[in-house]
Amino acid sequence: MYSKSFVKWVVIALLAVMVLAACQPAAETPVVTDTELNLLCTPQEEWCQGMKQEFEAKYGITVNYVRMSSGEALARVNAEKDNPQFDIWWGGPIDSFISAKGSGLLEPYDSPNYANLVDPAKTKDADNQWVGIYMGSLGFATNTDWLAANPGVEAPTSWDDLLKPEFKGQIMVAHPSSSGTSYTALATILQIKGEEAGWEFLKQYAAQVSQFTKSGAAPAKFVGQGEAAVAIVFSHDTVNEIDNNKLPLKLTFPAEGTGYEIGGMGIMKGAKHMQAAKLWFDWALTAEAQALGPTYKAYQAPTVKGVTLSHPELMEVNLIDYDFQWAGTNKKAFVERFTNEIVSADNLKQ
Repeated sequence: MYSKSFVKWVVIALLAVMVLAACQPAAETPVVTDTELNLLCTPQEEWCQGMKQEFEAKYGITVNYVRMSSGEALARVNAEKDNPQFDIWWGGPIDSFISAKGSGLLEPYDSPNYANLVDPAKTKDADNQWVGIYMGSLGFATNTDWLAANPGVEAPTSWDDLLKPEFKGQIMVAHPSSSGTSYTALATILQIKGEEAGWEFLKQYAAQVSQFTKSGAAPAKFVGQGEAAVAIVFSHDTVNEIDNNKLPLKLTFPAEGTGYEIGGMGIMKGAKHMQAAKLWFDWALTAEAQALGPTYKAYQAPTVKGVTLSHPELMEVNLIDYDFQWAGTNKKAFVERFTNEIVSADNLKQ
């Protein structure tokens, strides 16, 4: 039994702590005086538009956005290095953000919401210049009507299947100069096969392609409409075409392993609306913001805690140990080699 004097002392001490806590000033919410934000957005148009509307409704800040594929976006921010027109770049594989960091285009930011990340070692730059906001696996989308019209032909389940004679002129993929999706495929092949054998494979693979597109997601739509047999795209883009556009597609993955993307985000060095950019950055690392994806037909996996995956099976495949740093560091050289030695970037299908 405790003595009455001891109990009295404990009660007085607890009351004192409560009084002191009540007297502490509340944590201040940063004052944001910016009234607009210039956003460079790489995911699909509907998601960009949805995020714009959600942010505007929550914070009362006008968002002016331009949607570009990641290759175009990287070229744009490089060209505007001395006079950046965007405050923040949201979305697209982090290979491009690693390249942008190497060119001195990004502003370091130590967001308090890094604590929300599930795997910060994988999804956050060590110098706080970019962060991952979603993840997605690379796969094949095959037109099921074409398969029915070609009995005996099966949907590809390996990278080598793409070289089969039956797929000559029947493959669609974006060009790596404009598309992060296509660059992920290129870097995946080089990592699986090694650079020497990988480049030889890429020459044969390019000869199988009917047409290269500008956007990484476009091949799934074109193949679903019957313009070719097989698309090489991120799996969530195939799910979108199947679930929402009811296109006749079958999703498969290369058994020997596939690459994946971590979609990134970074603040532009010299941003004109830095406060608003940091506000978007913090918001994009919340469960609230990342749970919005499926609302706007985006099925990528989240990078923060507290969000249920809409399609967990898309990440439960044989993923390679994709080297993002290597892919980002070599992106400019590899894209130039592909463009100059294999296929130019002229006349890409929109």
